Amino acid sequence: MLQGKKILLGITGSIAAYKTAPLIRLLKKEGVDVQVVMSESACDFITPLTLATLSQRTVVTTGFEVANGEWHSHIEMGNWADVMLIAPVTANTLGKMANGLADNILVATYMACKCPVFFAPAMDLDMFHHQSTQGNIQKLLSYGNHLIAPREGELASGLVGAGRMEEPENIVEALRGWFMQSQDFTGKKVLVSAGPTYEAIDPVRFIGNYSSGKMGFSIAESFARRGADVTLVAGPVSQSCSSDIHRIDVTSAEQMFQNCMEAFQEADIVVMAAAVADFTPARVSPVKIKKSSATLVVELEPTLDILKEMGRQKREDQKLIGFALETDNEKENAHAKLLSKNCDLIVLNSLNDKGAGFGHSTNKITIISLDGDDYAFDLKSKEAVAEDIIDAIAQLSRNDLSII
Repeated sequence: MLQGKKILLGITGSIAAYKTAPLIRLLKKEGVDVQVVMSESACDFITPLTLATLSQRTVVTTGFEVANGEWHSHIEMGNWADVMLIAPVTANTLGKMANGLADNILVATYMACKCPVFFAPAMDLDMFHHQSTQGNIQKLLSYGNHLIAPREGELASGLVGAGRMEEPENIVEALRGWFMQSQDFTGKKVLVSAGPTYEAIDPVRFIGNYSSGKMGFSIAESFARRGADVTLVAGPVSQSCSSDIHRIDVTSAEQMFQNCMEAFQEADIVVMAAAVADFTPARVSPVKIKKSSATLVVELEPTLDILKEMGRQKREDQKLIGFALETDNEKENAHAKLLSKNCDLIVLNSLNDKGAGFGHSTNKITIISLDGDDYAFDLKSKEAVAEDIIDAIAQLSRNDLSII
């Protein structure tokens, strides 16, 4: 499972840095290409020469070589890797990562990474339990990073407790498990809708909403990373997506309906994250409506209900997931939508939750299932929320939502 993977290993200044030698040996035995990036203080605990010998790659410790000016591009390294693993990570580096203090090559590379990031803390138990450390860990998790939690045991100080970096064998197993999960939708055709629709009043005006499409695009990207064949039907947004996603751009609710229903026929999984307009003007003026003192009345008519039509046509082997954005009686309204649209799951957003809904890079969701159970999640980045949603869909496919 790890054969041919490219792992960027970041090492910081902890006594646990000695564990990176056997860690690299284990990764190399698995067929992993390892590039080591060290903070300057990490070099006090284990030498770059040792790690270069084991990894068979030059170890990067600074942004450039003083002798000849050779530049080590943190951008290129961040784009090269399939995964970045920072082990051990000290309390100091945790704080820098959580707050964007890129004062060394390691943190600069972390901030340039587009791949998943795993971090394995190592420090004394009082430092680990300090509120600032725990707050930084929660920040990193909210960004979509993955924690490899320290274990309890004897520490360098002689104290016994949490803070001991996880053993190399278990770190490799965690990576192996993640890569196995990362292909759990291989062979599945997935349809995702995203963004708003614009309903024209005349050639220059429309009725729309504040949806940015970030949530739907994050879901599409996560599915693609996990092996799915993804079709993304996107309303008028400025978001970009990976080239391996089949993107269809639309503007109106009618266009969204036509393209989604066509892709729906072949889809195994459908996630309708788009904020489709419920109403559209009954008549569209072919010319710009001039401003006058008279009151303008725009007659509206209902748009076609895409989710309801999908629920009506849904096959037994299809999974249909809808979204509900609510302002009152949230769970009751969302559960009613789940039943009336014949969905398998509903993802509930509340506009009453700070940082959730339209216009944010974060979201806070509750996933509601057909059995009436609901699973609430903390406020997270939309990328992390996408993973929670896809994990729930994977568990739904295994008929087991009990471990969400």
